Amino acid sequence: MAGRFRPLVLITVTTGLLLATGCGGASLGTGDDSKQTGPVKIGLLVPQSGTYKALGDDMKAGFELYVRQHGGRLGGREVQIVIADEGETADSGKAAAEKLVKQDRVLAVSGVVSSATVNGVKDLFETSRIPLVGSNASPTTLTGTKYIWRTSYVNDEPGKALGKHVAERAGGPVFLVAAGYQAGKDEIEGFKSTFLPAGGKIAGEEVYTPFPGTKNFQPYLSQIENSGAKAVFCFYAGGAAVDFVKQYRDFGLAGRIPLYAPGFLTEGGVLKGQGDAADGVLTALNYSADLDNAANRKFAPAYRAAHGTDPTTYAMASWDAAQVLDKAIKAAGGNVTPETVNAAISTVGDIDSPRGTWRFNSGGTPIRPWYLREVKLGANTLAGDLGRLGG
Repeated sequence: MAGRFRPLVLITVTTGLLLATGCGGASLGTGDDSKQTGPVKIGLLVPQSGTYKALGDDMKAGFELYVRQHGGRLGGREVQIVIADEGETADSGKAAAEKLVKQDRVLAVSGVVSSATVNGVKDLFETSRIPLVGSNASPTTLTGTKYIWRTSYVNDEPGKALGKHVAERAGGPVFLVAAGYQAGKDEIEGFKSTFLPAGGKIAGEEVYTPFPGTKNFQPYLSQIENSGAKAVFCFYAGGAAVDFVKQYRDFGLAGRIPLYAPGFLTEGGVLKGQGDAADGVLTALNYSADLDNAANRKFAPAYRAAHGTDPTTYAMASWDAAQVLDKAIKAAGGNVTPETVNAAISTVGDIDSPRGTWRFNSGGTPIRPWYLREVKLGANTLAGDLGRLGG
């Protein structure tokens, strides 16, 4: 059943292989054997069921790719990865996290798709002093933590990255519409924070559509058509992104009123579901699979070879999370414990990422570049540089 806690699966990562195993052996988690030179145990908390399974699969694939590319090791230690099903609710995510921390006694955890999950597990990681190097969820409300890091973004940043750009190009008022939950509200507020100071005007009041129940967007599309808007900024992901984009085209708005959004609107599997309805959609994201830099030339072709598709931001951020842990475990030296690794994370410095070089800010999220992308012939293509955020 979607959302229920699923059993954990323990896998040992060795060079080029993922071998199933039934126990952790003498792996190095939070026990007293932490100074040994044996394997380290890392928890991967990602959806393996429910609405966000596709995102979880991408995150798992990105993390595992980095480990394979580094000989099955992080920081010179063999790695055992414990995969926990986050599911699709805060309760299922919290139960999975507690299992990783309290029963499996992992050294560190990565993953986490949902903002509700990360809010629900904040106290667990802080009180247990186990580092969480998250690779997706990062609500604006997550502040003041010492053991929670994110290799992704803060929820309002894609909107912030687009605001000034849209204000300069819309040529009139912009209609704002988003899914009615925390991430949608964060994105709208982020967009307004740079759009309004740049002289942008809003067409009426922003609209929040009921989440997750909205399937028919026709009433909202009618509002857009009647508003006099010259452009639209929206936030949708997953199945809602497919529905919104296809209905936007079918209603006759595509090609007449430009559609802007955080990159999740057209990222990964949803783009296939949207088909040619997505052509021309403009998005802001911290990654584009066609970026030309040394790290992406190593990452993107390897990901395509393994999975037959372009890597997503979810896979990229998880690849980076593995890189952060690689550097931190190495820096901890012969005394590898959750606390020494957490301390080392704060000193890892520049991360040579497929998105471009970045480093953690004081809040534990990246200072990184943002990119404008446009869907052309069914693919997200790099269309410009929107500057750096996170400082």
